[in-house]
Amino acid sequence: MAEQRLEENGLVERLKSAAADLGVPRLIIFAFLAAMVVAAFLLELPIDTLTGNVLTRFGMNGILVLAMIPTMQVGMGPNFGLPLGITCGLVAATLSIELGFAGLQGFLVALSVAIALGAAAGYAYGLLLNKVRGEEMTVGTYFGFSIVSLMSIFWALAPYKSPEMIWPYGGSGLRVTITLQNHFDKILDHFLAFTVFGIDVPTGLLLFFFAACFLLWLFMRSRHGIAMTAVGNNIRFAESVGLNVNRYRLLASTLSGALGAAGIIIYAQSYGFLQLYQAPLFMAFFAVGSILIGGASINHATIKHAVIGTFLFQALLVVSLPVANLVVSENLSEVIRIIITNGIILYALSRRESGGETR
Repeated sequence: MAEQRLEENGLVERLKSAAADLGVPRLIIFAFLAAMVVAAFLLELPIDTLTGNVLTRFGMNGILVLAMIPTMQVGMGPNFGLPLGITCGLVAATLSIELGFAGLQGFLVALSVAIALGAAAGYAYGLLLNKVRGEEMTVGTYFGFSIVSLMSIFWALAPYKSPEMIWPYGGSGLRVTITLQNHFDKILDHFLAFTVFGIDVPTGLLLFFFAACFLLWLFMRSRHGIAMTAVGNNIRFAESVGLNVNRYRLLASTLSGALGAAGIIIYAQSYGFLQLYQAPLFMAFFAVGSILIGGASINHATIKHAVIGTFLFQALLVVSLPVANLVVSENLSEVIRIIITNGIILYALSRRESGGETR
């Protein structure tokens, strides 16, 4: 009997430890997602279609979530200035269309230019953040909002000539939404795509995302990646061993900007449209919410956190939308997304980090 009690106590302790590792927000998300899946079965919704949508949204949003990892690992917190990288990617995509590129060539041109512009903008943004050390998230949020407003002026005044992008009346200024149908619409989604049990699997999109995960994983285990993590774990120790803290913060911001610019190209080709003007305004919040749901903290994020968080966040949105629309007459999808995103961010920002000093 005594041995049985010890085994039961050990099992209880392991369950408590597992629950503590998951955290309250993730337990709530898992429970809510499970409830939504059960509701979808009971309401006889097409589970195969929902699953295919989850896989597509998982791949199309994944790179944007990966953009959070460098700045979080270096101790700068989530990159709320992500709209800067996103607008660089949108500029690259519009340039690709303006120059008449299409298909794989158009996609590669847009992606290459996006990475170059995003890296340059990320470096400049990192110079700003080095001046406001300790206030990166606050400054980043307002900077992201400001750059979206500034780019709205650019979209209206930029001297583009392509009839596919400019307003038909007036002949100047870019449209709010630009179709990619004749350029690189779903070029990754359709690559090696197949259907199994009624589920459309966007093979190329998922392969691209996992390839990006692998490359970032390799970088974070390189000398520079390890140094970035050391800076994020304890900035005073990093300075004492001779690491140039500002240099590695710049490197993280540059990498995050490049990933954000590439991420919007992947997102747009899967979505089928470019969305300009105010569209990038809150995209950083969805990326931050995703990685925090995956288990990341303000100053610690890994590839695993990004993958799990992106899948959970997108699965929850995809499944809850049709369920809510059937149960309630009003469309609550956007309300649910806002509650989940901002609730997770609020919880994460209110947590006290344990362990070594991060500032």
